Amino acid sequence: MIDHAPIKKVIIVGGGTAGWIAAASLSKLLGAVVDIELIESDAIGTVGVGEATIPQIRRLNGVLGIDEREFLRATKATFKLGIEFNNWGRKGDSYLHTFGDAGINLTNLHFHHYWLRSVLSGTESSLWDHSLHHRAAYAHKFAHLERVGKTSMTGLAYAYHFDAGEYALFLRRYAEKAGVTRTEGKVETVQLNPENGYIQSVTLESGKIVKGDLFIDCSGFRGLLIGDALKVQYEDWSHYLPCNRAVAIPCESTTPLLPYTKATAHEAGWQWRIPLQHRTGNGHVYCDGFTDQESATQTLLDNLDGAPTADPKHLRFTTGRRKEFWHKNCVSLGLASGFLEPLESTSIHLIQSNVSRLIQLFPNRDFAQAQIDEYNRLIGKEYDTVRDFLILHYKLTQRDDTEFWRYCRHMDVPDSLTAKMDLFAQNGTIYHDPEDLFRESSWVQVMLGQNLMPSGYHPMADRLDEKQLSDFLGSVKTIIDKSVTPLPAHQDYVAAAVRPS
Repeated sequence: MIDHAPIKKVIIVGGGTAGWIAAASLSKLLGAVVDIELIESDAIGTVGVGEATIPQIRRLNGVLGIDEREFLRATKATFKLGIEFNNWGRKGDSYLHTFGDAGINLTNLHFHHYWLRSVLSGTESSLWDHSLHHRAAYAHKFAHLERVGKTSMTGLAYAYHFDAGEYALFLRRYAEKAGVTRTEGKVETVQLNPENGYIQSVTLESGKIVKGDLFIDCSGFRGLLIGDALKVQYEDWSHYLPCNRAVAIPCESTTPLLPYTKATAHEAGWQWRIPLQHRTGNGHVYCDGFTDQESATQTLLDNLDGAPTADPKHLRFTTGRRKEFWHKNCVSLGLASGFLEPLESTSIHLIQSNVSRLIQLFPNRDFAQAQIDEYNRLIGKEYDTVRDFLILHYKLTQRDDTEFWRYCRHMDVPDSLTAKMDLFAQNGTIYHDPEDLFRESSWVQVMLGQNLMPSGYHPMADRLDEKQLSDFLGSVKTIIDKSVTPLPAHQDYVAAAVRPS
């Protein structure tokens, strides 16, 4: 008999960022109708490299009703306007992938087409000359700015850099206050229903048996429930994204406090730099097929801009995702679902996005296959589009100075990405998939930043005569100048925001 009764007990296995985002979100939106228990062990560490985010994190905080000043204080956060990519197209190249649009869209046409028309006619100009975010970032300035005066230019879209461990603790306090039960302990065995293969309980090392209706696997790379118990396979994307190791180390802060992340390409991978209030997070993502751990660690140490404050931490991973994210009565989140390197700071977003989809498709105890299938379709599509965006950075390199970059330059890529690059190369067009996390402006910035210059532009840009085009582009620069000049220094703005009221 099909059981249409509602879910009464949700068990989350694993804490960290994934577990506590799930617990906080479920307690906020479903806490009145379900009991939530999270099992974690203090003896099991978390990966803790996801300290940079994208603007969608503000939606999560908003849904939870989190006060931004309280959040900034608790997580040692700073503001983020984008990611600077160094040495990716060619050694010595640098560009900023910002969270905002360049310029002002005009009469239903994206600004970059007007800029392309100007450049292709012989004008020397950079798209980023017309970017509010670029100008503010490199002036080391920040403030909350929703819109630029009375113009149609949007203000500063932003995210955060924060201590992921402190964020997990912050959400734990939030969730426990909302009624989530935290159980300390390691899961030793998983019991399946012999009739249908569903998870019916987990047994802890202490011998305690914990039963539930819906199980959420936040157990990290191992995938204790989704992988070990339910045998859901993992789809390996190493042939597209060959990096499989990382070494991370914090260092002392330096000034000025930058409002952007840095991603600097090295011989066999790349280095992240994430500025927090109290320290700078650093890491080197690399492929062990092209360098060794000792060399990769030394490369990171040689490129720190402050004294190290801890020993290096080494990580192994396989880029890819589960073939199913939801199987039977188990949903995987975070590293149990898959791993995409933190090149575009998407790890925390994928957690919150998956939780949001789960809440939208929240089941009864019948676990209708239609809901499971739709969840897997949506999450799979999101992983696939993020994968393509990350591959773009590697594929568009012109570097041939090392074996690693030669491999990336010549590797086969998904047809979906090839089609996107070919379309853009013709006349700067980006067809935006509604389920693609990254907006048109993001694709444009990375493609141009890595030297994929279109041979044409959309003909609607010809509606302006030459003087109108010149005046339009000039006016955008003037608007940006007037907007950035009065902004406070990022470091001062953060200090004021975290100062006790």
